[in-house]
Amino acid sequence: MTTASTTLDRLHVVEYQTYREIRVDRPVIMLHGIGGSAASCASLAECLAASGIPSWCVDAPGYGASPDPLPGVDAADEVIALIDNRSPGQPVVLLGTSWGGVIATAVALRRPERVAALILADSTRGSGTTAEKAAAMRARIDELGTRGAEAVATERAPRLTAPHADPVLRTAVRRSMAAVRENGFRAAAEFMASTDHGEALADIECPTLVIVGEHDRITGVDESRLLADRIPGAELAIIADAGHVAIQERPRTVAERIVDFVGGLS
Repeated sequence: MTTASTTLDRLHVVEYQTYREIRVDRPVIMLHGIGGSAASCASLAECLAASGIPSWCVDAPGYGASPDPLPGVDAADEVIALIDNRSPGQPVVLLGTSWGGVIATAVALRRPERVAALILADSTRGSGTTAEKAAAMRARIDELGTRGAEAVATERAPRLTAPHADPVLRTAVRRSMAAVRENGFRAAAEFMASTDHGEALADIECPTLVIVGEHDRITGVDESRLLADRIPGAELAIIADAGHVAIQERPRTVAERIVDFVGGLS
């Protein structure tokens, strides 16, 4: 396995390449959650590369090494531009965790011909499903500005993992959340607050795998089950001994499930 880090079309991307026989002729593009970065997807990308599946881990606008978001351009538009410019001849597999899953869903709905398959990990319809949830998400913008990312991360990060998660992983999750930049988070939270994909899920045309940790206390198993029920033909995989960041807690188990799913694509 080799990696290459570059900025493509305003998005910083870390490519995980494989020397093994490639199982699929398209990359898996990974989109992180609202408190993460491309590094949050690294362990899973390494497992997939070891199984012969190349992956791109993307820093969302205003996260990691990506520049701040442009006014009026949301993260889904940026991902579409990346796919159009870097994989013009074939659709890709999109994998999104939490907020990243909401972005991936938006891409699949806006440009279905560019998405060969969708993988939603510990994700949701968006935070616009009720006025209360939307307001709570927007309130987090002010909280981050007032208290700072470090204080918010110290309070919130422990809820993202399973009860008996590895302390090293818990520390990595907290540090990732503490590194969130205000401009990136503001755009992400507004995207979530203004999105409700509930009615549109039935319009998703591509094969879909929904993954959720059994101990997810953020979006929850019920929400993932709803996604799987409403997306035509979607599969649901509940990951044992994992919380909201299942792809980080159980990367090998998740990778095995993805390899089976991707291997079945025509």
